[in-house]
Amino acid sequence: MTRVSATAARRDFSEILNRVAYRGERVVLERNGKDIAVLISIEDLELLRKYEDAMDNAAADEVIDEPGRSWDEIKAEMGL
Repeated sequence: MTRVSATAARRDFSEILNRVAYRGERVVLERNGKDIAVLISIEDLELLRKYEDAMDNAAADEVIDEPGRSWDEIKAEMGL
């Protein structure tokens, strides 16, 4: 993964954005030597969203499958 200072990212934003968008490169932005953000492609974002959804669904399935708990109790616990 490429690391770029915030100053360099500001200066070279268009070029960095093209590398992310068209080559799928992931770029970590740093400020004062600390990681502050990451630029990723839309494809990577969609993959991350699908992974998060799968994890959420798996967690929900575990809660729903717990014996002795009604759907109404689960909804109330989650504030729904």
